[in-house]
Amino acid sequence: MTSMIDVVFLLLIFFIVTASFTPTERRLDVAVQSANPSAAQASDFDPAIVDVTAVGDGFGYKLGSRSFATQEELEEVLIAFPDKSSPAVVRGQDEAPYGMVSAAIQACKNAGFHGVRYQPLIGK
Repeated sequence: MTSMIDVVFLLLIFFIVTASFTPTERRLDVAVQSANPSAAQASDFDPAIVDVTAVGDGFGYKLGSRSFATQEELEEVLIAFPDKSSPAVVRGQDEAPYGMVSAAIQACKNAGFHGVRYQPLIGK
């Protein structure tokens, strides 16, 4: 039994010493660190979700807690959105006019989002 434990430890030491990491694994710690970690906020990682919902007598756009009446107002806020690498999501009620939903999708594309997804807004 002792000799088997010795062989296992020798093999373990051999594999640890001879292991080589790929270049991607060597640079991993640099890729994960950010230049200014205190600058990252939770809102930087929230996806852009645009809801086309009933506002008052008609329909409007809602992004987070803010409401917009026109496509231009929505587009101005989306242009200033910090993270455009993840796709924007447009959610529309069943009763929402198709033109408003397509205008919201176009506003996301004009703002520079890499992708735009549509989801029906259920339960509101």
